[in-house]
Amino acid sequence: MTDRGPTRGVTRTTTGWTLSPALAGAVIVGVLAVVASFVMSRVEPALVGAPLLLTAALGWDRRPSPSAKGRPGEVTVSADITVDETAVAGDPGPAAPAAAPPQATLRIHTDATQRPDALQLRLALGGSAPVDAILTPSGAADASGTVPLVHSGPQRLGAVGVRAIGPDAAWVSDPGEEAAVERVIRPRRAPVRTLPLPARLLGLTGQHISTRPGDGGEFRDIDLFHPGDRLRRIDWRATARAGRDGELYVRRTTATSDAAVHLVVDARDDLTGVVADWSRAYPRPAVSSLDLAREAASSLAAAYAAAGDRVGFDDLGEYGRVLPPRAGARHRERVLRAIDLTRATGTAFQRVRSPRLSPGALVYVLGTFLDDQPATLALTWRAAGHRVIAVDVLPARDPGDLAPRDVLALRTIELERRLRLDQLQGGGVELLRWQDPAAREAALRALTAGRRRR
Repeated sequence: MTDRGPTRGVTRTTTGWTLSPALAGAVIVGVLAVVASFVMSRVEPALVGAPLLLTAALGWDRRPSPSAKGRPGEVTVSADITVDETAVAGDPGPAAPAAAPPQATLRIHTDATQRPDALQLRLALGGSAPVDAILTPSGAADASGTVPLVHSGPQRLGAVGVRAIGPDAAWVSDPGEEAAVERVIRPRRAPVRTLPLPARLLGLTGQHISTRPGDGGEFRDIDLFHPGDRLRRIDWRATARAGRDGELYVRRTTATSDAAVHLVVDARDDLTGVVADWSRAYPRPAVSSLDLAREAASSLAAAYAAAGDRVGFDDLGEYGRVLPPRAGARHRERVLRAIDLTRATGTAFQRVRSPRLSPGALVYVLGTFLDDQPATLALTWRAAGHRVIAVDVLPARDPGDLAPRDVLALRTIELERRLRLDQLQGGGVELLRWQDPAAREAALRALTAGRRRR
């Protein structure tokens, strides 16, 4: 669903009328044609230049009248763009595959003084390239359109810039600032039924059964009474069966504990499955790697928080976005909000120091693994004793519309990426692919069973 942020963008500017390039060009070409007619002593150039000069004179005579406040040559242009609150982009609960992406409805209202002949609107809807439209004032007064909500995270749903056009397009006003509506679209949350846990549980309280003795867990063994043991732990039946004077036996249980989970998202790039769009400024609408990363991080954070575990968040694309693992509803909302606001930075930099983690934590590294930084960090954390799971969020690649040399470059990138993932698995890092729901659930069950065997 959409975040309930500002639903309205308004721009209002007061500018003067200026000559359009068409009128200036008509004057220049007309004067040159008349001069050429006199120099060449031929009438044909004058027949071309005279109508242009006459048209320029009529356009100058029909310049816009002064404004209502008596200031000549001024026009006030305003634009108002709103988005319906019913715009939805997924369900914050379990996600169900949709046949078509949800849409947001945008309503645009424009107005201008001086009663211009037309209004020029520059529209940018969603992530598409801006388009120009020439409309009459009545047609531009109230317009509406729909924007498919394909991506999650912060995005601009729509922007509109407008300027007035005078009679015969001889006079135009200067364009004002754009009116834009930006919203944060929450990612879908996939159901996570099985949760992998760290190799060692070091928390003091929680819902998971640890390997150390304590209170609240399952039966562990029967041992002799030691100073500090509680009297209610004495097993009188075991003591009577032992038949030893002065010796008491107690029932020991395993302690319950919580897990510390770090979600590390590599938001330095955002790529769709269409390889031909990787270098385009306005790619075609498709689910991207950062959409899958937000979905995976949000789903895992909500599932672990519901189990009472401590969840932290780190963004490799920005230095200041680090949330240490904590428990509680307020911290869960902070983590989910940080995930919702994650956006691609487009800057490639290397961290001098790896982020510090809690002892014995479970680390999820979510990224495309197209470079060495996330793989190096994952191997560093694994060597420090943490359990690390690499989550592959790169969509299935579509090599259509690629030139032969680009296909060869894609094969090279795929080979380097496959070698990098093999290196991760060889270093003890476990792999989870998030694209296919059925394979993802089977992989989560295998990761959970692997921890139990250890």
